[in-house]
Amino acid sequence: MFTPVIMAGGSGTRLWPLSRGNFPKQFLPLTGKHTMLQQTVLRLNGLEHAAPLFICNEDHRFIAAEQVRQLGLKKADIMLEPVGRNTAPAIALAAMRARQQNNADTVLLVLAADHVITDTKAFQQATEQALPLAQAGKLVTFGIVPANAETGYGYIKRGEQVGDAYRVQRFVEKPDLPTAEQYLQSGEYYWNSGMFMFRADVYLQQLQQFRPDIYTACEAAMAEQTPDLEFVRVDKAAFAACPADSIDYAVMERTEHAVVLPLDAGWNDVGGFAALWQVSAKDAQDNVLSGDVLALDSHGTYIHSDDKLVAAVGVEDLIVISTKDAVLVAHKDKAQQVKQIVSQLAEAGRSEAVFHREVYRPWGKYDSVDNGERFQVKRITVKPGAKLSVQMHHHRAEHWIVVSGTARVTIDDKEQFVTENQSVYIPITAVHALENPGKVPLELIEVQSGSYLGEDDIVRFADRYGRA
Repeated sequence: MFTPVIMAGGSGTRLWPLSRGNFPKQFLPLTGKHTMLQQTVLRLNGLEHAAPLFICNEDHRFIAAEQVRQLGLKKADIMLEPVGRNTAPAIALAAMRARQQNNADTVLLVLAADHVITDTKAFQQATEQALPLAQAGKLVTFGIVPANAETGYGYIKRGEQVGDAYRVQRFVEKPDLPTAEQYLQSGEYYWNSGMFMFRADVYLQQLQQFRPDIYTACEAAMAEQTPDLEFVRVDKAAFAACPADSIDYAVMERTEHAVVLPLDAGWNDVGGFAALWQVSAKDAQDNVLSGDVLALDSHGTYIHSDDKLVAAVGVEDLIVISTKDAVLVAHKDKAQQVKQIVSQLAEAGRSEAVFHREVYRPWGKYDSVDNGERFQVKRITVKPGAKLSVQMHHHRAEHWIVVSGTARVTIDDKEQFVTENQSVYIPITAVHALENPGKVPLELIEVQSGSYLGEDDIVRFADRYGRA
């Protein structure tokens, strides 16, 4: 028995514009009908384990909760990082949480939520091989059997054999190509997967020995826990004071208890569009086509469209991504440089660096269909039984037109039902609320008008999601 710890952080830069800062790749269905986060959970089916513990940041909490809910999980802890401090502190929070809830020797299986593993059976076999090693006090890292001389990954050199694993001799940073080829030929090196299995108490002991500053800061943060729905918040000031460091640097490269277990399971961390093309199903011309796409005399190309027809003629080794608000065209060999585009967008203060046109909220989502001077049009979807906050705006009025479903609308304490093809007007400064009392999604068109239409012109008086 072990407890899965699923790390669901991410900046959303390497697969822009598919992923954004507010909706990184782990929440996208990149290689199937399920999102990468959901695939990570489903990969555990058939293994004997406790309820998973998820770690994500504040901005992604409702997205993570909704995707977990869609899997039908009855119980799932979601710990919120107040600020990003890399993997060593995040895993420390998980280990301390496990120590509080269970026995101190609880075994943790630490997984990233944004990895592709095509051979689930091989992954599960490796997990079962790692369990007795972890129970015996080893800190197990899963080393990926290299398929080629890859320069984009760090490596782990193995030492003498320990059961089904090998003692970690050393960690190596991303090598140049000649060095990577030497590693591949030697057979003694593995790609560093960033997946681990160990007992909570052993990890915390090693962290306290090698990085007492991180341990102390995390302990202080855990001393002030605040439950909020299915979320667990820790003390923000204490965690913000924690040094940032990876588990590799903080513990794994220093401890004498680290072992590496070989894993050959079709692993890929999908670190860019070239990797996404590599792990996706291709046609006879090695193209990956997703959405409304036509390709003629094109080869080795990844083309994705969210909402409009994309036609490509005579192109090769290109990445073409069309979303509702942005289009990316890049050569496959240069696709890693998309991060520089995101940096330029962020420096210019453009929303496309962080948000999609379609934005998810705990009650549903909205799509900004059109906007201009003094007006904005949104398509709003409210989940059955969900309710937006009781709120007021200083600078805008709103018109709601119901497309499908039934809305319960409250305006200045007056309640009414609004059904399909009906509309309602909310004046400036009116205190109002919108709820879906039905069993099917509520779809409506919202037309905002006024001198200022920003999302920060919302004064919340009550909110069932803790945002008031």
